[in-house]
Amino acid sequence: MTTILRRDDPQVAKDLELSLDACIKEGVCAQIMIGIYDYYLIPLALFLKASTLQVGFLVSIPHFLSALSQFAAARIVKMAGSRRELLLKGIAVQAILLIPIPLLTFIHLPHKLEWLLMFVTMFRVLGSIVGPPWGSIVSDYLPEDKRGQYFGRRAQIVGVSGIIGMSLCGGFLSWMNKFSEAKGLCLIFMLAAVCRFFSYYYMTKLIELPHPVDKSDHFTFWMFIRRFRQSNFVKFIFYIASMTFATQLAAAYFSVYMLKELHFGYFTYMAISMASVLAGLIAFPIWGRHADEVGNAKILKLTGFLVSFIPIFWIFTKHPLVLIVIEMFSGFVWGGFNLCATNFIFDAVRPSKRVRCLSYFNLINGIALFGGASLGGYLAYRLPPLRGMSPLLSLFLLSAVVRLLANLILSGHFQEVREKYQKVNSSQLFISVLGVRSILGRNLEWGIFPVIKRLFIRRYSSTQN
Repeated sequence: MTTILRRDDPQVAKDLELSLDACIKEGVCAQIMIGIYDYYLIPLALFLKASTLQVGFLVSIPHFLSALSQFAAARIVKMAGSRRELLLKGIAVQAILLIPIPLLTFIHLPHKLEWLLMFVTMFRVLGSIVGPPWGSIVSDYLPEDKRGQYFGRRAQIVGVSGIIGMSLCGGFLSWMNKFSEAKGLCLIFMLAAVCRFFSYYYMTKLIELPHPVDKSDHFTFWMFIRRFRQSNFVKFIFYIASMTFATQLAAAYFSVYMLKELHFGYFTYMAISMASVLAGLIAFPIWGRHADEVGNAKILKLTGFLVSFIPIFWIFTKHPLVLIVIEMFSGFVWGGFNLCATNFIFDAVRPSKRVRCLSYFNLINGIALFGGASLGGYLAYRLPPLRGMSPLLSLFLLSAVVRLLANLILSGHFQEVREKYQKVNSSQLFISVLGVRSILGRNLEWGIFPVIKRLFIRRYSSTQN
């Protein structure tokens, strides 16, 4: 039976510090695993002879069933009796489920893609069930005005591990292609399973603080949805879901486009993908510090607008170096969007409701992901090509248009929930994030990029004269 610690225990402060440290170490292991599955699952499916439509199913079906599992997530937490116990059991089973996937690369088995889909689906469903308890536990550790800083720092450290993992995996696959692509893919996916076992080990270090339960905190999904007009939080969820739908129209097909149509090798594919992670590494602490001052809603609306243009940039170039620059911009703005979306939930929902609200958020967002990925898979080669180019570029343009519409229609309907925050306009915020004219004092994160900073300052100053 898990011991639930009390805040007034003299040992709690030290235990909280150790738990937050364990969260970072667990995140490093998890990021290596996630990086492998996010960036190399589609190459694995293509190696197993998946069609474009099957790639869409591999992305959409696991996330759809994961979303449906959220109907029962709060009930499962209640039945488990402890968020920590559910978290540990879920991660242990996830790690076991990852073991058979790499074996598909070389064993003789009919319907390999169906087996891959089944294992990935079970893995994703378990991940969605343990997500709300993890978010609920860790958010209890931190006061409101420290979450952005901590999660920004954690994301940066975790991002380093992602870059190292992607670099090593990409280089290893490129080298192994000379001998056996199957063995290369098998080994990196086996690494993902090992990393998940290490995640389990670090999760055992977490403590669980008191989690008060009130009968008024129980509400059904339909009660939750019906409050759309009154609830700021529900409006926020539908905005995020609309952005997820728009993004997933094309998300899976950037990899297909690079590998099948541009015929990039694994090293080039890895370099372009890693550019986004590297930029996110720079971005997380910058956005985190700004979020603590100006609130999460302001950053969400700015970054949500900026990410709308990313698919359009892909239409105008095939050059790997230009695509790397585009992905750096993508990683930077998506870093702010994703960080502040998570922090907004923690700010908007009191601790006793977080598991249920996180579950409903994942449910709605998962349905949007399934809808976007499924529609994208159907439209991928049915849209008319742009100027004789790939139909996938038409899909990228459609994704950009839907993102812009989501921002124009829904972003103005939810507001910041923090009582104290600095009011700035989008231009001031963006200039501060770039380190040109800071609203926070000195932007320490840009200190390692003095040349870039001087360039921005010179250009900004020239526009003011």
